[in-house]
Amino acid sequence: MKAIGEIYELKDDKYGPPEAYLGAVIEKFTLPDGKQAWSMRADKYCKAAVETVKDLLAEDGRELKSGKRSHKGPLPPGYKPELDVTPELDADKTQRFQQLIGILRWAVELGRVDILTEVALLSQYQANPREGHIEALYLIFHFLSKNPMKRLVFDPKMPECEDNAFVLNADLTEFYGDVTEEDPPDMPEPLGNPVQINVFVDADHAGNVVTRRSHSGIFIFVNNAMIKCFSKKQNTVESSTYGSEMVTMRISRDFIVEMRIKLKMFGCPIHGAANVYCDNKGVVLNTSLPESTLSKKHNSINYHVIREAVAAGIMRVAKENTITNLADALTKLLPYSKKHELMQSVLWDR
Repeated sequence: MKAIGEIYELKDDKYGPPEAYLGAVIEKFTLPDGKQAWSMRADKYCKAAVETVKDLLAEDGRELKSGKRSHKGPLPPGYKPELDVTPELDADKTQRFQQLIGILRWAVELGRVDILTEVALLSQYQANPREGHIEALYLIFHFLSKNPMKRLVFDPKMPECEDNAFVLNADLTEFYGDVTEEDPPDMPEPLGNPVQINVFVDADHAGNVVTRRSHSGIFIFVNNAMIKCFSKKQNTVESSTYGSEMVTMRISRDFIVEMRIKLKMFGCPIHGAANVYCDNKGVVLNTSLPESTLSKKHNSINYHVIREAVAAGIMRVAKENTITNLADALTKLLPYSKKHELMQSVLWDR
C-alpha cells in the first residue's frame, strides 16, 4: 500500500491491515493451535440493527420482546410460516417487513449464518406478508439482541480427508467418454499452496406442508474457511427424498464449478476433486458407482449432470451421517441445542 500511495492518493494518507468491511469487523483471531487466521464478526452491525428495530417499534408504542418464548433459538422449531392465517399487512407495514428482511439478509452476508434458514423461510412472503410473519422477524431481532457475538473464522488449514469414504478408481468413461474439466482459457499459472473444496449438502423433503416443496441447504468450505452458504426452497415438488437430495446435489455441483473457476482465475492451485458430503446413501451410490442405474426418469438430468462432474474429476461424493451433516441446519428449523452443535464447526462464540 505504501508503494501504491506513492502513485495514487490514499484517503487521509492512511493504510494498514483491514479493520472493517461494510459493517463487519475484520481482525486476526488466534486458533486453539496457536496460529492466527483472519476473521469477521458482525456484532456492531447486529446491535445497530436491533436499535433500528426498537425505534420502529417505539413508533407503534411497542418494545422488542420475546413474547411467549419457550425456545432458545430465533424461532420455535415447529414454526410453519405457510400456515399463518393472521391478517395481511398494509402497505406501510409491508414496506417495513421488506426493510427488516434486507437488514437480516445483510447480517447473514456478514457471517450470521445461524439465522439464514429463518430468514430464507420468511423471505418467501415479501410480496404479501402477514402480521404473524413480521412478528416472527421481531423474534429473530430479539435473538440477535441476546446473541450479538458470532465470529466467522477463515481458517486456512487444510482439513484431513479420509479417502476410503469415497468410491476410488471408479471408471465412468464407458458412459461419458474421456470427459475432463474445462479450464478458463486465460487463467493464470497457479502458484502457492493448494486449497481443498469441501461441500455439505442436505434437503428437507416436502418441508412446506402447503405446497410440499423441499428446502435445500449447502455449505461450501475452502480448506476450513466457510465461503458460501445456501438455503432456499426448491422450484419443483419432488415425490421422494432421493429426488429432493438429487436436486440439491445438482445445485451444489453448479456452485462447485463456479468456485473452481474463481479460484483458478485467482491463481490458486486446487487439491483434487471437491469433496461433497451427503446423508442420502442412494444419491451417493448413484453418483459414484458406474454400474448404478437410475430408475426414475424425471431425475435423469440431475443424475447425469452430477455423474459427468464426477467423471471429469470436478467432484466426488461420500456418505455423511445425518447427525453430523452441517447442511442440516440450513434446511429446516432445528432445536437450538442441535443447531448450535452443528454451527460450532462454522461460527465461534467469542
